[in-house]
Amino acid sequence: MAGHSKFKNIMHRKGRADAVRSKLFSKLSRDITIAAKMGMPDPNMNSRLRLAVAMAKAESMPKDNIERAIKKGASGEADNMEDIRYEGRGPGGIGLIVEALSDNRNRTAGNVRSYFSKFGGQMADTGSVSFMFDHLGEIKYPLKAGSADAVMEAAIEAGAADVETDEDPEEGGHTIYTAFEDLNEVAEALAKLLGDPKSTGFVWKAQSLTPVTGDPVRTLMKLIDALNEDDDVQNVYGNFDISDEDMEALGL
Repeated sequence: MAGHSKFKNIMHRKGRADAVRSKLFSKLSRDITIAAKMGMPDPNMNSRLRLAVAMAKAESMPKDNIERAIKKGASGEADNMEDIRYEGRGPGGIGLIVEALSDNRNRTAGNVRSYFSKFGGQMADTGSVSFMFDHLGEIKYPLKAGSADAVMEAAIEAGAADVETDEDPEEGGHTIYTAFEDLNEVAEALAKLLGDPKSTGFVWKAQSLTPVTGDPVRTLMKLIDALNEDDDVQNVYGNFDISDEDMEALGL
């Protein structure tokens, strides 16, 4: 099916241009804090913290905010925060993975369950959806980083697993995938070849996409929007494919 990458994408991630800036910084701070809590407060000695800090810098988060978030995690203020993953089915049988960071598991689970129920979906057991996805490292560069061939060559040299280039002048860019355990090594190698990336992190990439058309498209978008608006939800991934025509019908 034809469709722009932002509509076809297997991921709807918070922190895009339409997000409220203060809310974005709040979520980035939580990522940094939990990373500092789980390891050393030095990014050079803590790969998860290094990725969280890199993501924050890519979004122009002030240095003071980053340092404050690290100190909060190192001091134990985030001891009750935990990563949680939920899986479910949305309208049209679409598989969805929801990643959350919460200090109250019961609250977050109740909220996520209510969104699925309200918008034609259903929560599922852990593993019943994620088996249709690959958990990978993802490194993004803008188109100006180089031609598709140049980025591909750099990615191969750095040890990446795959590269996808979208030539759309507004929404396009280079997306480089790595094995989960290779992300840090590949990101550091690419930085020497292409400069600092636009973003770096882990994603759930669908192994195949499922077309969604008609009324289920509107309901699916409402479900994803509701999940993304929840303060505890960090990322939402799905295996849907929606055409331009259906998105335009929604005014998107």
